Amino acid sequence: MSQNITQARYTEGKPNLRRFHQARWDEPILFELSREGQRGILLPEVEAGIVDRVGDVLAAIPQSVRRQQPPRLPELSQPQVLRHYLRLSQETLGADLNVDVGQGTCTMKFNPKVNDQLARMPEMAELHPLQDDETVQGILEILYRFEQILKEISGMDQFTFQPGAGSQAIYANAAIIRAYHAGRGEADRRDEIITTIFSHPSDAACPKTAGFKVITLYPDEDGYPDLEALKAAVSERTAGLMITNPEDTGIFNPRIAEFVRIVHQAGGLCSYDQANANGILGITRAADAGFDLCHFNLHKTFSTPHGCGGPAVGATGVTRELARFLPVPVLEFDGLQYRWNYDRPESIGKIRQFHGVAPAVLKAYAWVMSLGAEGLRQVAEVAVLNNNYLLKRILEIRGVSAPYARGRRRIEQVRYSWEELAGETGVTTDDIGARAADYGVHYWTSHHPFIVPEPMTLEPTESYSKAELDEYAAILRHVAEEAYSNPEIVKTAPHNCPVHRMDQHALDDPQQWAITWRAYQRKVQQAAH
Repeated sequence: MSQNITQARYTEGKPNLRRFHQARWDEPILFELSREGQRGILLPEVEAGIVDRVGDVLAAIPQSVRRQQPPRLPELSQPQVLRHYLRLSQETLGADLNVDVGQGTCTMKFNPKVNDQLARMPEMAELHPLQDDETVQGILEILYRFEQILKEISGMDQFTFQPGAGSQAIYANAAIIRAYHAGRGEADRRDEIITTIFSHPSDAACPKTAGFKVITLYPDEDGYPDLEALKAAVSERTAGLMITNPEDTGIFNPRIAEFVRIVHQAGGLCSYDQANANGILGITRAADAGFDLCHFNLHKTFSTPHGCGGPAVGATGVTRELARFLPVPVLEFDGLQYRWNYDRPESIGKIRQFHGVAPAVLKAYAWVMSLGAEGLRQVAEVAVLNNNYLLKRILEIRGVSAPYARGRRRIEQVRYSWEELAGETGVTTDDIGARAADYGVHYWTSHHPFIVPEPMTLEPTESYSKAELDEYAAILRHVAEEAYSNPEIVKTAPHNCPVHRMDQHALDDPQQWAITWRAYQRKVQQAAH
């Protein structure tokens, strides 16, 4: 970059706002692009040797596995498919396109592309989960080695990679807690799970799905889960505690070991939601606080891509006492060979098909091995440094605050509030987020309900430089200044993006939902009649 261009991008050492306008394509979905007879690939004829051996190839296929009708798939050529997805990608913001600080608690960090290449190698991509153990010793060794790494990081005694994401891991932990109490003849009595309002909502939703009643603790004036409220909540009905720490405010609970002790005294188990572990790697461990179960999101902390919500892995760890309840199968190594063990009579059963998303575990393993133990701790230290630097810059902006723990540092994220700006200008946090998209960035507000008024949750991770954080803060400062000087331009944003304001009402109306093409067609036909 030439010196003149560099100087033009900066004024008095501060980054200017980059010009941004997103591509807009009036792009139909694949089913609408489909034309009968178009093909992206021509399948070869059945080999003559097979025909000679079995005669009628179709007759050799058992009737039970034959389709009664051809699959209803779109018919397109390869160039059409390529153009379709490239056009959609141009209408999308993401970690590989922009400073993606704004994903809040989703820990959007850089995913090294060399790890994607590993997962695409034929030796990996052509494996099948139904192969005999003897034929897949390589990937089983990777799974086993990565389990040993997570055991060291967490202090737990055994892991499973079967759960598909954080919520499924939390459900698995709730099921293990239920199985533990059932084994002691206490399942009917111990029917309550305690969580906190700033833990991930899945820490309430998943145990509820598993049949538990949920008690939610609210913070004290400093933003910490209220210890006295916990003491009042525990009883002979307590099955367990499911809690995130640091919580989604970015505040680490320094009394977490006391929380665990109180629940243990009442006869409950404690499950650590470590989806926010990016700032504590190599610094604190679940076992050190006395937890019985925990989980990590590999697509967050361990740098495997989110993949639009999947493929993901909720790596679930337990103490030795609870290992007998893990989903089947569990991976074992006898010193010579790795194998899946299905003979687990006390297991909670299957949480999902097969063994989890092996390519995601491979990527996470490669990421950890490239860093080593010291590198993992540096990840946490830089993430905390970035977060607290951004906190300082954001709090210099008019109209924004960081409720709770005032003047104190946060771990890896902060839940801010635009309440003051909204009261003075009428511009909401949704408005500001939409206007920020006009400059090529965005942010996430928070889980519902909005406990923090007009929330904005930022998590920079270790992936961004000081200059990029300055750029992000400069964009938010500019939008806040617009809210005071020209609120209408913010309220009507975005102006430079393919989609402007969405009608949110449809999201709350099941009659308008259509999650498949066939469901959409049925609803269109019903509306036409």
